[in-house]
Amino acid sequence: SLSTRNCPCKMNQIPPKSPLASLFSERINSRVDSLDHLSMDSFWLEVENIKQSSEAEQEECSLADVKAQEEGDAEAEWLQDAGLSDLLGERASENDNLVLLSTLTKTQAAAVQRRLDTYSRSRRRKSKHPVRDVRDIFGVVSNGETVAEKEDTRPDQLWHNLQTANVQKQPQDYSCTVRNPGKEEVFNMDIAYSEQAAVLLKGSFLSESRRIKDGNALTKFKIPKGRLGVTRIGDLSAQDMKKIPTLALIELTALCDVLGFELKRNKAVKLKTAEKRLFGVPLNTLLENDQKLLPNTKVPLLLQALLSCLEKRGLETEGILRVSGSQTRIKSLEQKLESDFYTGLFRWDDVHQNDVSGLLKRFIRELPAPLLTAEYLPAFAAVQNIPDLKQRLQALNLLILILPEPNRNTLKALLEFLSKVVARENNNKMNLWNVSTVMAPNLFMHKGLPNKIPEGKEKQLAEGAADVVRMMIHYQDLLWTVSSFLVAQVRKLNESNSKRYQFCDKRIKNLLRKIHADKDKAEKNQAEPSKTVKVHASLLLKDSLEVHLNNATRVADVLKQFQKNLCQNGWNIVNTVSLLKCNNSMESTNLLLYEVGGNIGEHCLDPDTYLLDLYHINPHAEWIIKQNPSCPRVY
Repeated sequence: SLSTRNCPCKMNQIPPKSPLASLFSERINSRVDSLDHLSMDSFWLEVENIKQSSEAEQEECSLADVKAQEEGDAEAEWLQDAGLSDLLGERASENDNLVLLSTLTKTQAAAVQRRLDTYSRSRRRKSKHPVRDVRDIFGVVSNGETVAEKEDTRPDQLWHNLQTANVQKQPQDYSCTVRNPGKEEVFNMDIAYSEQAAVLLKGSFLSESRRIKDGNALTKFKIPKGRLGVTRIGDLSAQDMKKIPTLALIELTALCDVLGFELKRNKAVKLKTAEKRLFGVPLNTLLENDQKLLPNTKVPLLLQALLSCLEKRGLETEGILRVSGSQTRIKSLEQKLESDFYTGLFRWDDVHQNDVSGLLKRFIRELPAPLLTAEYLPAFAAVQNIPDLKQRLQALNLLILILPEPNRNTLKALLEFLSKVVARENNNKMNLWNVSTVMAPNLFMHKGLPNKIPEGKEKQLAEGAADVVRMMIHYQDLLWTVSSFLVAQVRKLNESNSKRYQFCDKRIKNLLRKIHADKDKAEKNQAEPSKTVKVHASLLLKDSLEVHLNNATRVADVLKQFQKNLCQNGWNIVNTVSLLKCNNSMESTNLLLYEVGGNIGEHCLDPDTYLLDLYHINPHAEWIIKQNPSCPRVY
């Protein structure tokens, strides 16, 4: 059988570290067993094609694995990546590290403390320069023990501590996180995933793993829109998005801690880059070159051209992506692209579609570092080890947010294209599982990360990789959402940076108590039933719009009111060229309302956001109407 052949590849597993892991292992095995009837032939054929292509160039490709680091080194790197590098020094001042700590939930703070504890112990054993005692950061209780030492750190007791310490301060309905088979499920983004997991595990609400048969059987999830709407990646300013990866890393680590899995990452290494212009060139370099031609380019122009060519002529091609093109022609086309792409002389119409799909996969594989990054490729691969589908998606959502922006934008462009391939399944015979098995080796195999995998694990790891790709394709809209709890933490970071908490007592418990007290005080001041505010549209109009807010006023209502006044009252338009039109009409759907300033940089608001609630959360912001950038200009 093709599915049992030895794979010349490797992948990472997250080793279990809690008693719960044995139960998880059984459910993982049952979930993977349920994939048996789904053919893995495409996966192994793709591996063989990659192997032949690599052998021709005397290279090796392998599935990602983790290189072991000495105790303390991984923790130090984690603290740096989490924006907490100053905790590694001898002294701490009232700086951004402490501001970041002030925004953390109980489970997140516990994750930080564990790593700082391990780092401190390892440095003392190595007799290196003095390091700060963890008690200097997280405080001591009366008998001299740290908070973590005082509390029972057994997994079952830890989850109890997490539940009683922070969750009780935030009374919430967790019933939405319990399985309801056969129905659309709620995907709660208001509460930190690690806090949800702590409550579910403590309450023994572990769900049975879902048996996945085909794309149509995948569970449907719905993100409930709270009063503040939903925030998608791209809705936040670059300034605020820079804060998201560190917060997402801390939350992902806390989630893995609660679930009893160790989050392992590859150490960042400098990889050799090819002396070319297109293939084998780092994403950042490609984008820098492309932006000289087209400013604000988010996805490499070559990738855009490959995807555009396939969308125009390849979506209906039977076996597209699966059927391999000629390796000789693909190599020749690569050389022609290197010389002619930027001159505009390359003729896409003359290229066979299977060769274009081969070029697409080659472009992804030839990146000097994996598209999912060398550091986090093992974590993406290890998502398969989480038995609960919702928690797998939570982990994937956080990993997507951790990715550098060029990688995240490029991955999204690829996944959008793969969705279009799946949508034409009746013609091209490529269903969701077929596409996933073909693309998994191209995303998870990389020549720069060689190593071996445990004997007998090839089939399970390959199926797991394909399943992760399937989730990314099918649930991409959900995965490209910024959780409300992360947006709230960004707001708290911005507020703390402006007013600075007085960190006289650096104990996390007291700090969290003060934060929640401030939150309660703010909520008491939110009893104002209505408010009149001004909405600006300076790029379109000289006048501002005065809006009376009540509990029912949404963003969509304000945009409709603006559009109505614009059409009926003949407002003084600054510049008719600046007034963009779509379909020869000025509709409210072509307009966007932004929240600017206060405790946020710039935030494109969901049309279903209730503005009075938003005003109470950020009373110092300005509200500005802008044209939807996706709307074409009409001069």
